[in-house]
Amino acid sequence: MVNSGKLSTTIKPKSLVTSSAGALKKQHQKPFDAMNNIVANLLLNLTSSARFEGSLNMDLNEISMNLVPFPQLHYLVSSLTPLYTLADVNIPTRRLDQMFSDAFSKDHQLIRADPKHSLYLACALMVRGNVQVSDLRRNIERLKPSLQFISWNQEGWKTSLCSVPPVGHSHSLLALANNTCVKPTFMELRERFMRLYKKKAHLHHYLQIEGMEESCFMEAVSSLSALIEEYNQLDATRSMPVEDLPRLSVAV
Repeated sequence: MVNSGKLSTTIKPKSLVTSSAGALKKQHQKPFDAMNNIVANLLLNLTSSARFEGSLNMDLNEISMNLVPFPQLHYLVSSLTPLYTLADVNIPTRRLDQMFSDAFSKDHQLIRADPKHSLYLACALMVRGNVQVSDLRRNIERLKPSLQFISWNQEGWKTSLCSVPPVGHSHSLLALANNTCVKPTFMELRERFMRLYKKKAHLHHYLQIEGMEESCFMEAVSSLSALIEEYNQLDATRSMPVEDLPRLSVAV
């Protein structure tokens, strides 16, 4: 969701989030209800494998093991389809193939980002409902040509299937991507921080704490700048040709 920086933050214009008539009327009174509902829905999908049976369950530890190739690059971009609030689950069911396409569109990302035009390090697809493994493989093969994965991890997919769908829907999909599209978010964060730091605004609140020194702020900026530079180096590899390496042959 997009935070406008104003006190009365509302859902971004033209959002695909739907809500019931009653919830829409109360939007101005409780502007964060829709956001909190979506986050709750995301967590329900994230933990579905731990709560229900499935043909291809995914442990939460497997997410970090498969999606985080380097310790510092552990920031994942999430997308959810169908994208709805818990106040209204009576929305039209998305076709299965359309659901997979939506998960990679910028309109379904939960931060302002467009992963399709950035570099993927890895991606996890967590599906709930009556979906077969063949459906997963078919859609991955269909979408792969439009997604740019880093050259040394072209098969960087992790998949999960939970047989229990969310309430009111036949299926749903949570996509978690380690993607360089998160870089502009960190750049904006650094820019906003430096505007305050140059004026020494609010520093006195932190410097009153024992062990907190002004040098800690510059160390934080240096760490953030190093993170941005790592993403820059990864983006620089996008033009590199992808080697078609032969698969390993196992001797019997």
